Amino acid sequence: MDASDKEKVLSAFGGKKGILDSTVPSVIFLVSYNITKNLELCMLISVIVATALLVLRLIQSEKLIHSVSGFVAVAFCGWLAWKTGKPANYFQPSLWKNSAFLVVYLISIIVKWPIIGVMLGAILGENLAWRKDPRRLRAYTNATWIWFALFAIRLVIQYPLYETNNFNALGIANIFLGFPLYALTLWGTWRVISSVPLAKNED
Repeated sequence: MDASDKEKVLSAFGGKKGILDSTVPSVIFLVSYNITKNLELCMLISVIVATALLVLRLIQSEKLIHSVSGFVAVAFCGWLAWKTGKPANYFQPSLWKNSAFLVVYLISIIVKWPIIGVMLGAILGENLAWRKDPRRLRAYTNATWIWFALFAIRLVIQYPLYETNNFNALGIANIFLGFPLYALTLWGTWRVISSVPLAKNED
């Protein structure tokens, strides 16, 4: 696997800009709430920042899927916090998402269809040939375990903070469990799947 394959893998998971686009509005929400204590204003500020990032990606003619999904997520999370009057609820959808992914990734491992292989097989030109290659199957399984660990770590740290309504600690944890942990997960994924040759499709 070469540099072009690495770029394909990074792109499949949103790339650096996609990760930043989903992280920055959350940081803005956390900071603005500590300054204003006004949930409606925080929601508007976060949405404006997410919109600006979306427009920037559009001007740069870059893929919009991650920016659009980030915009929708920020708008919904901000609305939920404002509607319920509970700042910590801004992060509630993240708990739902990580819980769902945790279950899906675990099931995919159990049934021997590791989701990382399903996602990357076609992108890397293997299609489903990796399922007949024990080494590739094992690599994709291990990579999927890495992502399972990502979701588990987030839930173990964030859920108690959410239950105690510790908004600031939850927001700070979300920052470190966002880009840094995501980047580490991507690095681990690449190290695992690049250590084994790509599976060859049978003609």
